[in-house]
Amino acid sequence: MIKVLVVEDDQVAAEAHRQYVERVAGFEVAGVVHSGADALRFCEREKVDVVLLDFYLPDTHGLTVCRALRAGGLAVDVIAVTSARDLAVVRTAVSVGVVQYLLKPFTFASLRDKLEGYALFRRRAEQPGEVSGQADVDGILAALRTTDQRSLPKGMSGATLEAITEVLTGAAGGLSAASAASLTGVSRVTARRYLEYLADNGLAQRRPSYGQVGRPEVRFYPLPAKRD
Repeated sequence: MIKVLVVEDDQVAAEAHRQYVERVAGFEVAGVVHSGADALRFCEREKVDVVLLDFYLPDTHGLTVCRALRAGGLAVDVIAVTSARDLAVVRTAVSVGVVQYLLKPFTFASLRDKLEGYALFRRRAEQPGEVSGQADVDGILAALRTTDQRSLPKGMSGATLEAITEVLTGAAGGLSAASAASLTGVSRVTARRYLEYLADNGLAQRRPSYGQVGRPEVRFYPLPAKRD
């Protein structure tokens, strides 16, 4: 079993992440902590294979936790689960040993794919002996580059979902299906399907709008951003 430490300061999110991990075969939760200091102490005294690490912690930044793990000689891998979209943060994450980077908000299927890719990476990397050539090395590292395309409902595109998510994220006042369609170039029916998917999976908020006479319009809103 691959032992996972969940590091998340939000109690509700921490419990959700714990439940997500325990639903994936081959993984078990070693513990749940809510600060960087507690994460380091836990890794020093308990066996942990991989840390599911939020970056915006109450006492420090997740990147500082990564550096401390490396400085302490702790052989622990890190999967970032964060709302940090700054490219400088992404680059630094790679440089301090983050093996996978998952943006919040995410679905269970997205996390499952990351964990299954990580498990495949470990199985390939922990085999005895040497690689026979570059192709073997490429195959080992490729296991970490996963997508959740297979988990989308039939007929849905990852590229379209990303486009809809992007315009929704920038719409503080919310979007109707017609507005999302206009911004992304897809049909209104398609835009609504993707917006409904995001809302059904807890990745967006769905609210009726009563601004006009007649049937209320449904608008979709991005989830409130977590701040450092």
